[in-house]
Amino acid sequence: MAGMIRKLLASGVAAKVIQEARKPHNQAKIKKAIADFTNKRGGGSRPGGSNRY
Repeated sequence: MAGMIRKLLASGVAAKVIQEARKPHNQAKIKKAIADFTNKRGGGSRPGGSNRY
């Protein structure tokens, strides 16, 4: 019973995260955070891939 409740709660949280990530102002925040992280890491290129943003 506890496992079922845990899965239900996790799916509810995941649905909320996806719902919030679809909002334009949150997309801008996510893109900025990713750009900051890649710049801090020392480069923006992915080995063997392209730089699509």
